[in-house]
Amino acid sequence: MQEKILILDFGSQYTQLIARRIREINVYCEIHPFNHFPVPDESVKGVILSGSPSSVRDKNAPTPDLSKIKGIIPLLGVCYGAQHLVHNFGGEVLHSSTREYGRANLVSVNSNDPLFTNIKQGTQVWMSHADTIASIPEGYEITGSTADVKAGAYHIKGESTWGIQFHPEVYHTTEGTQMLKNFVVGICACLQNWTPDSFAESTVINLKKQLGDDKVILGLSGGVDSSVAASLLNKAIGKNLTCIFVDNGLLRKNEFNKVLESYIGLGLNVVGVEAGNRFLDHLEGVSDPETKRKIIGRVFIEVFDEEARKVKDVKWLAQGTIYPDVIESVSVNGPSATIKSHHNVGGLPKKMHLKVVEPLCLLFKDEVRRVGHALGLPDYILKRHPFPGPGLAIRLLGKMTREKLEILKEADDIFIEGLKKHGLYDSVWQAAVILLPVQSVGVMGDERTYENAVVLRAVGSTDGMTADWSHLPYEFLGLISNEIINKVKGINRVVYDISSKPPSTIEWE
Repeated sequence: MQEKILILDFGSQYTQLIARRIREINVYCEIHPFNHFPVPDESVKGVILSGSPSSVRDKNAPTPDLSKIKGIIPLLGVCYGAQHLVHNFGGEVLHSSTREYGRANLVSVNSNDPLFTNIKQGTQVWMSHADTIASIPEGYEITGSTADVKAGAYHIKGESTWGIQFHPEVYHTTEGTQMLKNFVVGICACLQNWTPDSFAESTVINLKKQLGDDKVILGLSGGVDSSVAASLLNKAIGKNLTCIFVDNGLLRKNEFNKVLESYIGLGLNVVGVEAGNRFLDHLEGVSDPETKRKIIGRVFIEVFDEEARKVKDVKWLAQGTIYPDVIESVSVNGPSATIKSHHNVGGLPKKMHLKVVEPLCLLFKDEVRRVGHALGLPDYILKRHPFPGPGLAIRLLGKMTREKLEILKEADDIFIEGLKKHGLYDSVWQAAVILLPVQSVGVMGDERTYENAVVLRAVGSTDGMTADWSHLPYEFLGLISNEIINKVKGINRVVYDISSKPPSTIEWE
């Protein structure tokens, strides 16, 4: 039985970060809404209460049932979680009269407390709350203070229960990872056996049990998630897996053939479907980005369904759903945003009467890459930049035409291949060329031109939630600009996007 830490989510923007930090210590953990979590069994070694945008003093403040947790198994309250353990058990939480946001230092630390083993006096922490603990209940002892916050951390005597008013999971808490390690390894006694190799091994065993001799189909996209899912399933059931890779005509230049060859080289049973004209016939003349997405989704389902029905006796549809998608669909406030369309073949399981298998649904994106590495997948798959499900359709702004699409493909190819040639590809998380629905005046030779403008976009990120523009060398940008203008007929202007997310998104549509 896989040991685990449960994280009860109160809606904090940092909850996923807590999970990532714990998994980096090679300890498995799960996020559950505070009002809907499993009764802890012997596999649960400890529980963490997350922060929250709410106040414990609110009339409808999130209030979990801790009757089977507190005083029974190790418990750590973070920020809101710490204040909940005070406010609801005899202490007092008040609105803070002092700003408690940003960097602070623990001027007093009880080094004998197991949560603060190997933590230096004066260590920097990150505060983010409007309330503060004014008085602690009887039986609570303060273990850490800042200059402005006396009850910065506490322990409940006679219990394995701790509370901290700062965020150990964020980068600015310099010894936060050590504190989390003290809790999950030192206090909860977790074995640190959650590794990419162990995940791959146990997943293959479980897939064999789950699927038996059943046949499975999987829609490949060329991306990391579907590729790693296919590799795990291939190890488990071999030829009983049929992968379907659809060319929607919106992939990068020559990408369909390159990716198809790489999949065949990996030993996957893969069917390549050239359906570009079918998609483009439906997209011709369409301008609205949401309409483009809906057309692509609808035609993809039609094509995939037709190909899947050629495989006899299929019982399962495999999908590359990853853990953030699962979390989003069961949020604290009920089902939130729809799971990302490029991870899932929406509508197909029900339409085809198929059961769904999701071998990656416990993993974050960076963990998917590490599992892929453990499986021996090549870097050209694992380090491939994320690519949107609708492909170049949402990078061609305005009216869709085949002519504009070819112009965009050529410019995009020059930029991406240039990044690789100059050793910059791996330092960028995602790169794109966007064809604008505007024309500008130019001079080429002795002639006046009135042609298209394109935008180069390159960003650095870890998970796509936030992103900063990549500071590519000016010399490189100059070379790429010249090459695009000289080689791609129809473009006479190249600009570089230096906006970050937030407020700007990575894609333009």
